Amino acid sequence: MKIIIAGAGEVGYHLAKLLSYESHEITLIDENKERLIYSDTRLDIKTIQDNATSVSCLKNADIRNADLLIAVTSSETTNIAICVIAKQLGAKKTIARISDPELISNKEEIDFAALGIDELISTEELAAHEIQGLIDNTAFQDSHEFENGALIMLGMKIAKTAPIEGKTVKEAADMFGEINFMPVAIKHKDSQETIIPRGDSVFNREDILYFITTPEGVEQIQKISGIFNEEIKDVMILGGSGIGYITAVDLAENDFNVKLIERDKSKAIGLAEKLPDTLVIYGDGRDVDLLTEENVDEMDAFIAVTGRSETNIMACLVAKSKGVKRTIALVENIDFFKLSKNIGIDTLINKKILAANSIFRYIRKGEVLEMTMLNNVEAEILEFNVHEDSKITRSIIRDLSFPRDAIIGGVVRNKKGLIPLGGFQIQKDDKVVVCCLPTVVPKVEKFFN
Repeated sequence: MKIIIAGAGEVGYHLAKLLSYESHEITLIDENKERLIYSDTRLDIKTIQDNATSVSCLKNADIRNADLLIAVTSSETTNIAICVIAKQLGAKKTIARISDPELISNKEEIDFAALGIDELISTEELAAHEIQGLIDNTAFQDSHEFENGALIMLGMKIAKTAPIEGKTVKEAADMFGEINFMPVAIKHKDSQETIIPRGDSVFNREDILYFITTPEGVEQIQKISGIFNEEIKDVMILGGSGIGYITAVDLAENDFNVKLIERDKSKAIGLAEKLPDTLVIYGDGRDVDLLTEENVDEMDAFIAVTGRSETNIMACLVAKSKGVKRTIALVENIDFFKLSKNIGIDTLINKKILAANSIFRYIRKGEVLEMTMLNNVEAEILEFNVHEDSKITRSIIRDLSFPRDAIIGGVVRNKKGLIPLGGFQIQKDDKVVVCCLPTVVPKVEKFFN
């Protein structure tokens, strides 16, 4: 595919980096010379220093032959303008990154496709949805639902007391009569290598481990991990920006008791009017005395989503020191994100990575329905739609010659999640969730083309 990315910030760079594993023709446009130099010296792509809203710039990038234009600058109005212009100049598909979730919630009233925008990606909405999932699964450090929860991805670190510690995958499976989960990725302590597990793979203490499971399998995973969900009822949110606001709305609608702290007085007043079921507090969340006065020690979860990564991290560390069960911090710096398992916070989220992962599924071949990257693990989870003539339907799983660095973690058939073993036959219209290393994604896609 010929893909043009407008915006060489962290989202644009992350997308270009992901695509560097594959044979796409990538052009990255930005006005910032330093950003382009950084990308150009690390990736095998073409760069153009110019304003992507310029017609001459887009023509120079050969927009007429572009399969996809992705606008991910820091300005949503700029991204919308770029997509509109690009579509008029011949781009086959356009995607705009936006910050205002209201645009997405009104998609049915506004025909964005008629304007030239095929897809809108809201970073705030993606982050808020991620937070909701983490609150719902407190026993795990990472979670993601497929097909409205028919299958669930769960990530954890193996504790010292975990019953699974020291056992092989087969031995762990033998603990149950019926298997409702599949381990799909392991990263051993002090190792940079990600392993796609097989029956003889061993679970070691402090391994980072990912599963695909049905809802029934969550309890089984909790049993072998020795970690169980703790009840979350009282939640404190630091920061009333888009993510904080959406998260407060979502949690209040699900009967959580929510407190929100906002340091801007006028914004706090506005939030109090918009959030009748949330206690909005005007104050600086960096003030330990304020957190203490507002009974942070009585909170079940603390979510820090201000615009400063350092503030979010420090506030979560304070909350953790006060005994809060679950801490979640928004970080803008991807370098911080990579340290999430080492700084004492339960989960770090990065909205730029969430946006890049969401956008990335539109680039994949083979009818990819959804795609997500795993935190601190070099692997991808892909959800495919199966057609009648897909290669994946030709025989049972064990006879497919599926790539060694990939594993079929789950199948959704007639809206029900299934955990497939070697003798399982995949059928037309199944939704198949695969975990694989980035290097074998093209091979996996061929099974679903």
